[in-house]
Amino acid sequence: MMLHSISELDQYLFHQGTHYESYQFLGAHYDKNKEQTTFTVWAPHAHQVAVGLDVNNWTGEGYSLKRVTDAGLWRGTFKVAPGTTYKYVLDTDGGRLLKADPYARYAQKRPRTASIVEAPSDYEWQDEDWLKKRDKTNHFKAPINIYEVHLGTWRKREVEKQAEWSVDEYTDHTYYTYREMAEEMVPYVKEMGYSHVEFLPVTEHPFDLSWGYQVTGYYAPTSRFGSPDDFKYLIDCFHQAGIGVIMDWVPAHFCKDAHGLRLFDGKPLYEYADPQRADKRGWGTLTFDFGRPEIQSFLISNANYWLSEFHLDGLRVDAVHSMTDLNFENYTPETKIYNNEGTSEHKEAIAFLKKLNTVIFDYHPHVLMMAEDSSDMPMITGPVDKGGLGFNYKWDLGFMHDTLDYFELPQEVRRHHHQHLTFPMMYRYNENYILPFSHDEVVHGKLSMLDKMPGDQWQKFANLRALYGYQLTQPGKSLLFMGSELGLYSEWKDKEEIDWFILKYPYHHGMQKYVKALNEFYLKHSALFALDYEPEGFEWIDADNNEQSVISYIRRSEDEELIIVINMTGQVYYDFELKVPELAGYQEIFNSDAAEYGGSNQIITAELFAFKDKNQGYKSIIKTKLPPFGMSIYQQTGKIKKVGESK
Repeated sequence: MMLHSISELDQYLFHQGTHYESYQFLGAHYDKNKEQTTFTVWAPHAHQVAVGLDVNNWTGEGYSLKRVTDAGLWRGTFKVAPGTTYKYVLDTDGGRLLKADPYARYAQKRPRTASIVEAPSDYEWQDEDWLKKRDKTNHFKAPINIYEVHLGTWRKREVEKQAEWSVDEYTDHTYYTYREMAEEMVPYVKEMGYSHVEFLPVTEHPFDLSWGYQVTGYYAPTSRFGSPDDFKYLIDCFHQAGIGVIMDWVPAHFCKDAHGLRLFDGKPLYEYADPQRADKRGWGTLTFDFGRPEIQSFLISNANYWLSEFHLDGLRVDAVHSMTDLNFENYTPETKIYNNEGTSEHKEAIAFLKKLNTVIFDYHPHVLMMAEDSSDMPMITGPVDKGGLGFNYKWDLGFMHDTLDYFELPQEVRRHHHQHLTFPMMYRYNENYILPFSHDEVVHGKLSMLDKMPGDQWQKFANLRALYGYQLTQPGKSLLFMGSELGLYSEWKDKEEIDWFILKYPYHHGMQKYVKALNEFYLKHSALFALDYEPEGFEWIDADNNEQSVISYIRRSEDEELIIVINMTGQVYYDFELKVPELAGYQEIFNSDAAEYGGSNQIITAELFAFKDKNQGYKSIIKTKLPPFGMSIYQQTGKIKKVGESK
């Protein structure tokens, strides 16, 4: 065994909770010049630690590590080649344990659970232009329209199951690889006009149906679809196509699988020692001990790793509410726990999130840090130095619930629930919001986006077009889950691919064509994104027309102004009096009811001229036609000249 020392600075920073690149020395690191691998692991409660390999029958014999710090860092260097599978063998008070490497950069494909020694990556990135552009862009004023993707089910191969295959082996044969996804998914997302993709977690996980949210390998892209360099290739291809890449990241909890982080060295280490604080009973997982400095180093380094090594453009941090509230799942008095001030605020987790965002923006000032948070806690996107958590975006789950609650209603009762459309604007500028219709809304009996809509087939599609138009014209960035752009009847089937075959039917083809046109319209019109987080970017024209179930509003940027009107009923409103800002000509420039999208083609092609109506307080008005369950967008063409006024 050859042993290289860990610098005193590395030791100090790691144990202090301020080592933000701890992956540089922890884990398995191969030196190609010396053809040897150095293993380093943190296991303070272990009596002995060794590396289990095929050559020693996973006993660790001959590959013992040396304890190099009192605080529990162990290290050893051996002639171990890249591609070798390994685990740590830990002798503990409770017996011998075999554990995967918490810092492993590659892992065996489930059901196998060992880590894999990776050679230093020689991947040559081709995304320099994208990174330069990204770092010069103010993303708050830029278009962000996200296509949310589960990599395992976007596309799948048609494979006949062989008798000797297990379920996992059959599933693996159906998967596209990262590189195959690059060939198929990148041009599709580009053609559809999305600005970003967001992947459900790609970190290694043992159970397919956790969708990646119950992690064992925080530093390893899942081997289901290929190698780490293959994943880099997929991201690189998106960047070269001008599309950003976001990944869901799960620092709230981890799964209890025996080879993972649970009781890593025989005692609670990554999780809280107090079972009441550690257990997330509803999810069957364990909460990270956010107050432990080494866990802070582990998690913040992990976020930094994905953004640095894989050029990701952002992280969507999952289940933030479950982190910040000690009683997130504690519903009865006997289960509730409190902090030293007698409140449910999880102070250690809150401090961790503030620290996380501070560090990440120091390293990567232009990335997106998005909180998936269901609480009413204020200042999620507020600056840390002003008491906020420091995220730059938060998912607006209130908007999602209110909007879907409204659209699911039959048209005849919508007028009694008009507030569902208007209330989200009451708090819209409290945070920097993402408006999501995500995977969570199309599983577990919640119905597909199309099937949530009321009415007959035509009405369902018309309602869905109006819904997407409403989402993309409201202040805030947008997100839509894969397949929802096709108007699927089925929920997301998390074992099968999207029902692409459905595009042969006109309504579904029209829906896809509509989403593409809507996305392209969004990208071309700065009024829909440049002032998303400034009140000047939005103005109600009429928020109170509940009797006709119509809303109308203005979206503005420094360069343009758009008028949006949405009819939430199946009635065509002829000669509808729409207030407009000025006495001018107006042109309808987008209509969700166009025949090419599957609509009834109640469109306006002629230029409309405003007039003054004394009964409306001398407001400027145009008379127009509102399509059924439709969204229309108007733009001013020119001011009307008064008699005798020069041209």
